[in-house]
Amino acid sequence: MISHPSRHCTVELQALPSRIGQVRRIVSAQLRYWHLDALIDRASLGVTELLSNVHRHADTDKTCTVEMELLLERLTVSVHDRDPRLPVVGSADPLATCGRGLSLVASVSESWGVRADGESGKAVWFTLPASTAPQPVQPAHRITVEPAHRFAEVAALDTVSAECRPAQAPARSAVAG
Repeated sequence: MISHPSRHCTVELQALPSRIGQVRRIVSAQLRYWHLDALIDRASLGVTELLSNVHRHADTDKTCTVEMELLLERLTVSVHDRDPRLPVVGSADPLATCGRGLSLVASVSESWGVRADGESGKAVWFTLPASTAPQPVQPAHRITVEPAHRFAEVAALDTVSAECRPAQAPARSAVAG
């Protein structure tokens, strides 16, 4: 028997600097709602780095979707974009001013990886243990690239829209930008 049902939250946006702060607030609010306050800093940092990568590296289409799913004491956060090029882990030089995003994600997460979707884009994801006790930060040792999956196409948006719901009671809300 599953003691905690799956919970899911999706946010669609244009990966622009002005939108990243909004998504951080949505992530923080959702994790508070799920009583996972201890994960807010690490999840927010990971989302910020992944959205910054979309903003910097995706071709012309900056449309992306942030998904959070809590299932069996594990939070999975993913950012789906339409650029098929896979990310490259930059140098771990502590004095570097850019190129450390994926290294930061790896350092604050339990695991991370990439799911390619052929020419339709990719999803970069990371996981965090979601137990109620604070967990020490451990470097991620497992990096995976998964086979292609089909993701629902996201329409270009001028505003951030969010759909966050517990598995039992779906609810929709929109946040205007």
